[in-house]
Amino acid sequence: MSDNELGAFLRARREAVKPADVGLPDGPRRRTPGLRRSELATVAGVSVEYLTRLEQGRDRNPSMQVLGNLADALRMTPDERNHLRNLSKTLNGSAALCTSANRPPGRTARPTVRALLDRFEPAPAVLLNRLGDVLARTSGYERLFGPVGLLDGDRPNVISYTFTDPRAKAAFPEWDRIADEHVAALKLEAANDDVHTPHFISELSFMAGKEFAERVAGPPAPATVARRLRLRHPQEGELRLACEVLDLFDDGQRILAYLPGDTATSAALDRLTGRLPGALRAVHDG
Repeated sequence: MSDNELGAFLRARREAVKPADVGLPDGPRRRTPGLRRSELATVAGVSVEYLTRLEQGRDRNPSMQVLGNLADALRMTPDERNHLRNLSKTLNGSAALCTSANRPPGRTARPTVRALLDRFEPAPAVLLNRLGDVLARTSGYERLFGPVGLLDGDRPNVISYTFTDPRAKAAFPEWDRIADEHVAALKLEAANDDVHTPHFISELSFMAGKEFAERVAGPPAPATVARRLRLRHPQEGELRLACEVLDLFDDGQRILAYLPGDTATSAALDRLTGRLPGALRAVHDG
């Protein structure tokens, strides 16, 4: 990587964005493509002088908030945001500090918990830690949520998926409610002096942008888990699910188990899991 990879990337993205893309007039003929520094600075809420220092490599420690504002203003995709974050970490040396002490807690499932999950088959069930990392799941969960992209990647996380994957809004018809619940739970963890949650919130604020950051900055709300979930499945259409939560207080983990909420969903889950009709009985019809 060059000595000023971060600045070069910001400049390249600035030159790739048209004024009309951010609601600005084209104005007189331009000598360079894309946005002027003054225009980007205005949209991102930073000074032209500071933006100049970033692009020239004279400032090597921008805050996550500044990077997030620039990413929002430049309409960066999730992949571009991830690249910008990694460039910043490498440049200021913080990547070397991301040791196991900064990783989300509870990355493994106890053998007894895995055995308990096996007993849930063919019902969809998943083991999460308090930051939403998927630690273990049933095959029923994979067949239900895998097709909407929730389990993509090496370390799937239900909260990150909700806010950073464009498929999430199509998968969850009640996306706003689900998003509110995730943020409320994270804010509760942060209030309990959890040293990992603020780091996760900062990272996700940058990656997800305004829809996450504005919720974090909003007033506190009760941290609850919805007992009902609507899911648009690519093969089976809209499903209505009932959810039960089992908290494992010893290690901050919890099991979420899903059952069909009506007879149509019951039949759909039987088809997905390959079980005989009626294997998963509806707990509510209507």
